[in-house]
Amino acid sequence: MRLLIVEDDKDLAQRIESACISEGLNCHKAETGVEALEMVQLYDYAVIILDILLPDMCGFDIISRLRAINNTTPILILSGLISVEDKVKSLTIGADDYVTKPFSKQELFARIHAIIRRSSGLASPEIKIGPMTLNVLQRKVYIYDTDLSLTNKEYAILELLAMKRGSVLAKEVFLNHIYGGMDEPEGKIIDVFICKLRKKIADITGGISLIETVWGRGYTIREENESIPKKIHPITELKSNATNFEQVSKAG
Repeated sequence: MRLLIVEDDKDLAQRIESACISEGLNCHKAETGVEALEMVQLYDYAVIILDILLPDMCGFDIISRLRAINNTTPILILSGLISVEDKVKSLTIGADDYVTKPFSKQELFARIHAIIRRSSGLASPEIKIGPMTLNVLQRKVYIYDTDLSLTNKEYAILELLAMKRGSVLAKEVFLNHIYGGMDEPEGKIIDVFICKLRKKIADITGGISLIETVWGRGYTIREENESIPKKIHPITELKSNATNFEQVSKAG
């Protein structure tokens, strides 16, 4: 998932970028409004983090220009301006949220993830697909009661599939999501990641991988309401058997 940081303070922009990377997010940076508008035309962003006071134009003008051309990319204002009037103006002309400087990393990313959830049509931070639960805030995935251990890139692929469930995603979409348009490897690497994901999921479910190939187009994940074979997880079955044995013993 890629963010655009529009901030002329280089040190602050670098700190935000480092924090984003630690959260598994890719970033592009722009120091001016003109540069930001050009980058928005070239790339798709999950969220734009926008300062209001830029050297060449006001952040309000950037919001107005983007909304005037029907660009719906979510915008989070990150500004030292703290007046109610500035906040109201930002939200009125099309910003999605407003955070004042100085800010806490925890609050910033809670708001970023909330914006991403809303833009993806998710009311809850949890996405449930069959036996799998994906928590986008904690970046954790559980199948039945078992924690699915994933690398950052494996998680990013699974998160994108879950958020776009029901859609078929081409390899180029995954590459763009993971590498942010920078130093992208060949598309075959996505096949490798998908293969590893399927194996990890199937090892817990007993053979149900959830991820499907649509030949010639890409990959998709089963919708929540699709029929997924009910298979008792071995750990759950052991617990159930132990409980039943205990009940029988007491009855005897």
